[in-house]
Amino acid sequence: MISPVSVKDVYSTTFYTVNENDTLSRCLELFKKDAPPALAVLDEKDKYSGVISRRWIVRARLDPATTKVKSLMRSAPKLELDMSLSKAAKMMIQSGVRQLPVFEKEKLRGFVTDENIIHGAVTQEWGSTPIEQIMSKAPFTLDVTRSVGAALSLFREHDISHVPVIENGKVVGIVSTQDIIQNVFQPNQRQTLGDIKGEKIQVLSIPAKGVMTSPVVTVTPETTLKDGENMMHKFNVHCLVVLAKDRLVGIVTKLDFLEPISQMEDLDRRLTIQFASKGAVIDESAQGFMMGEFDSFTRKYKDLLESGTLFVYMKLHGANHKGQPLIHCRLQLRTVKGVKGFFFASSEGFGVEPTFRVALDRLDKRILRSKELSFDPTYAREYLRKYGFPTEEL
Repeated sequence: MISPVSVKDVYSTTFYTVNENDTLSRCLELFKKDAPPALAVLDEKDKYSGVISRRWIVRARLDPATTKVKSLMRSAPKLELDMSLSKAAKMMIQSGVRQLPVFEKEKLRGFVTDENIIHGAVTQEWGSTPIEQIMSKAPFTLDVTRSVGAALSLFREHDISHVPVIENGKVVGIVSTQDIIQNVFQPNQRQTLGDIKGEKIQVLSIPAKGVMTSPVVTVTPETTLKDGENMMHKFNVHCLVVLAKDRLVGIVTKLDFLEPISQMEDLDRRLTIQFASKGAVIDESAQGFMMGEFDSFTRKYKDLLESGTLFVYMKLHGANHKGQPLIHCRLQLRTVKGVKGFFFASSEGFGVEPTFRVALDRLDKRILRSKELSFDPTYAREYLRKYGFPTEEL
């Protein structure tokens, strides 16, 4: 348990501020000076307005000399000093912001990052848990001969940010969205996506080997969470590759740490649902629909899974069809008891509700295909039914 540790035990009191009408160049100066995790943005009356991070500036690829801070800043939930790490992790996941401001009444005291929360959690008993309990199993991979375009397609299709690179069956590197931005787009100082229009084919055909990070930082399934977090900090990486006898069995990102931390206060031992959205509008009607679908799902598996959380990640891709936005939905079901580990599925479609329904159906099929259920007559029958096999004689 991590209950003895709260936000006041892990937050940083050192922070810098910028005005929402400053340019991004001012932000980059501060990030270069002391490498703070984020900057607090103040409005014209010097009151807290939001946050901005270096990563958002790099990814936007806008002209820092002319672009104002307010164009990239984001609002972020405010943390309180006595708030638990579990609740802070949950707010971090829901908001999609990994650097949250800490307030005491109305006064800004500092910031908490995902690294702060993870470090505070692994210093407790939970830190002795083996890393295989939180890792993403059977991760997607990319052959060393594949291109940057193939990596970007993989990132978009499955809403992931890291992919191991394989050569002759061995892991030789890892490619992240940050690697592509820094090594492909950023060096050329292109200002907008339109600037690369004529070079799109050439840029996307660059081999993964040319942008990957190598060597990778590896751990074993038995490595403790505390040791894994220490390696992330020591080597300044956001992802660990998990090998068993030189065979790739999983990867671990900071999000894989945050998700179980956010579950630690759900003591009523039931399946819960948690939403996070980037650009996609999930109104009360859509949330009600998804929770209704999930209720049916939990009734089916409640005796088997016992407890856990379904993390719903929605991202807007911008296109529209008959007034419905193109949505990417990624589901991750992390269980505490029963079937251990986690299951994931994703889908892409127009509209929040139909896209969620497809993703949930795919998640259902993944659970039914799992080795834990393969010999259970009840779930084996359901698996055959879903795939169109006759079940009358079973």
